Amino acid sequence: MAIDANKPYDDENIFAKILRGEIPSKKVYEDEWAYAFHDIAPQAPLHILVIPKGRYVSWNDFSASASSEEIAGFVRAVGKIARDHDLVEPGYRLLANVGENGGQEVPHFHIHLFGGKPLGRMISA
Repeated sequence: MAIDANKPYDDENIFAKILRGEIPSKKVYEDEWAYAFHDIAPQAPLHILVIPKGRYVSWNDFSASASSEEIAGFVRAVGKIARDHDLVEPGYRLLANVGENGGQEVPHFHIHLFGGKPLGRMISA
């Protein structure tokens, strides 16, 4: 099911429930700004989801509404997770799906961090 990135935040989405501890996750990292965990259906040898702790529907919402501190803290957390997993060399991919055409399925902004193998081209035409 695709998500409308402009709809209000839904406190009952699966990532909100994970943040509240109502649904278990395999935690990788947590700080004041971000929570990261292994994807339950990995698309690469390493597939981590990184979510902000704030109530943001999409990248669009996060980049427009989050404070400078939240944005900086979240971006630094994503970088730290990549470094902690030795992904800088040979490389990794970050992906944020936004809205229906972008394939967003959960109405809570999140970054997919992929690594552990050559990932090939991003999008085929």
